[in-house]
Amino acid sequence: MSTATRTDTQSPAPHIADSHDLIRVHGARVNNLKDVSIEIPKRRLTVFTGVSGSGKSSLVFGTIAAESQRLINETYSAFVQGFMPTLGRPEVDVLDGLTTAIIVDQQRMGADPRSTVGTATDANAMLRILFSRLAEPHIGSPKAFAFNVPSVRASGAITIDRGAGSKAVKKTFSVTGGMCPRCEGRGTVSDIDLTQLYDDGKSLNEGALTIPGYSMDGWYGRIFGGCGFFDPDKPIRKFTKKELHDLLHKEPTKIKVEGINLTYEGLIPKIQKSMLSKDIDALQPHIRAFVERAMTFTICPECDGTRLSEAARSSRIGGISIADACAMQISDLAAWVRGLDEPSVAPLLATLRQTLDSFVEIGLGYLSLDRPSGTLSGGEAQRVKMIRHLGSSLTDTTYVFDEPTTGLHPHDIQRMNNLLLRLRDKGNTVLVVEHKPETISIADHVVDLGPGAGAAGGTVCFEGTVEGLRSGGTVTGRHFDDRASLKETVRMPTGALEIRGATSHNLRDVDVDVPLGVLVVVTGVAGSGKSSLVHGSLRQKPGADGEGVVSIDQGAIRGSRRSNPATYTGLLDPIRKAFAKANGVKPALFSANSEGACPSCNGAGVLYTDLAMMAGVATTCEECEGKRFQAAVLDYHLGGRDISEVLAMSVTEAEEFFAEGEAKIPAAHKILTRLADVGLGYLTIGQPLTTLSGGERQRLKLATHMAEKGGVYVLDEPTTGLHLADVEQLLGLLDRLVDSGKSVIVVEHHQAVMAHADWIIDLGPDAGHDGGRIVFEGTPSDLVAARSTLTGEHLAAYVGT
Repeated sequence: MSTATRTDTQSPAPHIADSHDLIRVHGARVNNLKDVSIEIPKRRLTVFTGVSGSGKSSLVFGTIAAESQRLINETYSAFVQGFMPTLGRPEVDVLDGLTTAIIVDQQRMGADPRSTVGTATDANAMLRILFSRLAEPHIGSPKAFAFNVPSVRASGAITIDRGAGSKAVKKTFSVTGGMCPRCEGRGTVSDIDLTQLYDDGKSLNEGALTIPGYSMDGWYGRIFGGCGFFDPDKPIRKFTKKELHDLLHKEPTKIKVEGINLTYEGLIPKIQKSMLSKDIDALQPHIRAFVERAMTFTICPECDGTRLSEAARSSRIGGISIADACAMQISDLAAWVRGLDEPSVAPLLATLRQTLDSFVEIGLGYLSLDRPSGTLSGGEAQRVKMIRHLGSSLTDTTYVFDEPTTGLHPHDIQRMNNLLLRLRDKGNTVLVVEHKPETISIADHVVDLGPGAGAAGGTVCFEGTVEGLRSGGTVTGRHFDDRASLKETVRMPTGALEIRGATSHNLRDVDVDVPLGVLVVVTGVAGSGKSSLVHGSLRQKPGADGEGVVSIDQGAIRGSRRSNPATYTGLLDPIRKAFAKANGVKPALFSANSEGACPSCNGAGVLYTDLAMMAGVATTCEECEGKRFQAAVLDYHLGGRDISEVLAMSVTEAEEFFAEGEAKIPAAHKILTRLADVGLGYLTIGQPLTTLSGGERQRLKLATHMAEKGGVYVLDEPTTGLHLADVEQLLGLLDRLVDSGKSVIVVEHHQAVMAHADWIIDLGPDAGHDGGRIVFEGTPSDLVAARSTLTGEHLAAYVGT
């Protein structure tokens, strides 16, 4: 091998191509950004920080990442762009020096019942090929091991046109799929509990049906009374087999009742179409309660929950079927795959090993490939998305992360930091939106947005090094080295919730008494069994005072661009009624989704023009000027304000407005006080939900659930998306809940919340099958003194003892 020799002795002048080492943003105005101009160094780790709602996501995701994706999409043909999501150009004057952006956000993975960790990461696809090549007995192609593919057989004649004539050819066609025919690849089967549909001791006319909306006074009553298939005055338990079948299962049949043509259909197909086929979270509360009572989900008896057909389960490699492989903890599966040595599939084995090792390295070795992807927490989902990027050979790309430490124990944060640094050291630009000081401290460059949230934010308060941030005097700088101290005295419990023999997921027959009337923190490394203990065992129990458990999890809040904090929290109902009463008109006039909507834009405030593969254009409606209401509606006032002016108020303004005088509405004031309590005083009550940040949505959900009657509140990582300064306010809120006589149980990793607890339950010692045990129960000061667990060591270091 020969190498060229260099003859020049002095270093050449830098090449002009090497001078593009900055991403320049000038005049960014997305959401609440106020003409932001910054320069971000390339091939460095930049952390964006600031209070929740200060504009971090608007700058990083809404401006930089969005424009990078838009420019890449424009390189495809118009035909291909027609199948891709259309992205508008962000409101920004100049964006220079962009590179390809890879976005790893916290969007929860799809809750499709057939989506699992294995299907979401391609690990299942590789396993299916492996089994189709090596497993004995051989049953077919990779489709034969796929629980999403049903077996299909067909035969018949097809006509082929050739030249002047046509010819009929007989064809048979078959596909061997791996789907279990009984549960259709879902792993569970659903049955309807008939006792929840009717009271068999009564006749239909006596009100036997207990399905919401099925009363004998309305249309359904006329149909059941006049169909003639059974006697509506006979108790249901005395029905013949045929009568009961007609009541429950009859196919749609045309009938005539009182001279009107109608369609009769059995109860079960009717409620399956009207209620059971819909997303349960989108149903009205009383219908949802009925569905949860009437539907019973059990593990499929035919495939035992594996989702696979008998043939797929019987084909094995060394005694292990694909169902066994997917049920293994990933760290164990990685060891099994390493033990396979078959030259004919060597490239496949190498890629599969790399993927499984990435799971272990990123701290998800405790998962199994058959875990439904909808059950992953936000932090777990984000790390699953990271897996495909870890071994990538790409360099000079921009990786954008949204709070990658969410859901991570302090012990795991160091691991995540190392991964971020590794991506940077390969020559990539890494942009991270983050609140945790442990991750901010490894940054090469910090951008702090603020100074406040919402309208009070949207400007760059600081740009520079971590040391500069510490001494910079911004909100983040002042709170950077905050350390909560342990409580001098802890509250005494008023009782206890007993959990005995908990075994869901990886819990090892856990017995624990959860104290009531105090602030309890359940902690432990990611995957140690915290959520299994709290959501699996606690939610079924009534509170100590007979009231139920109010559970506030990390599920995304639902809402379109027509939804806003006023509609989501129920605040708009008392306001509409007060406007209607004051002006002697109907409440529906004061809804932009009902009679009061501007006819030109249908109450959206903007007109959307679809331009096919180009980005759609949204223009403010000229008729209502973006106010969303008809001009006539704005003539009605309450306390000197019209409805559009009320919706433009911040929570703090509205709280004062509805507190006294002509506009005094106690019901609205109560909801607004709760919103202010969770730190959302700056939010505009008519602001679309789609513009809220992750932390704001989490707190909006918390404020809404606080209204529910419950003796025990269960909160799942309420500090997600919260700035260091906001955590203090959250602790104050938790204290007020406990002082008002409630029991508060928090699943949390944040050391400030642990230090503030009255009682800590620590699970571990590790994740997956190495966890699932209680390793400590007691007060925070005892945990720090003992230092017997990973949590104890990190909490001791945090409080500085």
